[in-house]
Amino acid sequence: FNPGMRELPHEESDRRAAAGEPFALRYRVPREAGEEVRFLDAVYGDQRKLAADIEDFALLRSDGMPTYHLASCADDIDLQITEVIRGQDHLSNTFKHVLIFEAAGAKPPQFAHLPLLVAPDGSKLSKRKHGPVVSVTTYRDAGFLPEAFINFLCLLGWSPKDDREKMSRDELVQAFSLENINRANAVVNFQDPLAGSLTAQPGSSHQDAFPEETFDPKAIWLNAEHIRGLTLEDLSARLLPIVHAAGYDVSEEKMLQVTPLIRERIKLLRDALTAADFFFAPELAAYDPAELIPQKGDAATAAKVLQKAREILATTEFTHDALDKNLRAAAQELGLKAGQMFQPIRVAVCGRKNAPPLFETLEVLGRDITLRRIEQARAKLD
Repeated sequence: FNPGMRELPHEESDRRAAAGEPFALRYRVPREAGEEVRFLDAVYGDQRKLAADIEDFALLRSDGMPTYHLASCADDIDLQITEVIRGQDHLSNTFKHVLIFEAAGAKPPQFAHLPLLVAPDGSKLSKRKHGPVVSVTTYRDAGFLPEAFINFLCLLGWSPKDDREKMSRDELVQAFSLENINRANAVVNFQDPLAGSLTAQPGSSHQDAFPEETFDPKAIWLNAEHIRGLTLEDLSARLLPIVHAAGYDVSEEKMLQVTPLIRERIKLLRDALTAADFFFAPELAAYDPAELIPQKGDAATAAKVLQKAREILATTEFTHDALDKNLRAAAQELGLKAGQMFQPIRVAVCGRKNAPPLFETLEVLGRDITLRRIEQARAKLD
């Protein structure tokens, strides 16, 4: 914009516009010496700027379309908006908007500008630069609960001024106030945005999904806390579509049996696919037979344990108490500690050492699957 156009006579301006020259209708900012434009922001406090430092800004384009400045203010006036809450990057625009409100004879709304969410390097979040990790759908597909993600976002640049971090939506609404918003930009501590698949869907290829380390650790922690706060029925209902999407044919009843065994072990909903896959898959993934060997034992010890376990599990009642009693008695009979007895069985039926509690796991798997997997484990030792 050429400031000299400010003094262009109306007649010449109209003639040049009629001749087809591009033009815009601009707001003539008052230039009286020392005149200020000011407003009180609910977050950043008293804001002042010399009118002389504000350019004559466009209101209408040559095609008659309004600019953002005019359209935004006209909409706020028409809808009788009383509070405008937006990003801190609009703070400089607000001086222009105050001028428009005053020119229209309207009372400006209460403005509140929020600090921006920025990347670890301090740059603005950008899908072009940072990739899908800044997209809400990426968090959804990774298995974040909506209520946990909202909780996380609210704590970026705001706090309830007490020790609470995990909060429900109702608690957030009750505790929120503009006065407690920080003025500094809030950092989202994600890591390498290119790690893993950029298009992974929940369950469809969980091995290629964004690794946990991609996401802000606070978001992961909050999600785990919210997961533990769900009822078993609610959590089971949220896990089942992910399990089905991974190709497992699991009933609602079976999912409800598995859920209490993994609720404390998962941080994201998709974690069910790795924490509980042995419940869903008809066959175990390949594992190292050496995992069957208990501490301070050898292959012969493991074989002896599995043989004894097979004998007991073929006849004992498949309930927690009966399994506990009979397998502990078997350990004493073999002269082994309980851990030495349980490890080969756990690896045989789960394919890993790190798994949910053994007796509850056996209950859910049932006698047939348990005995078949023990036989397969014995064959691995041979």
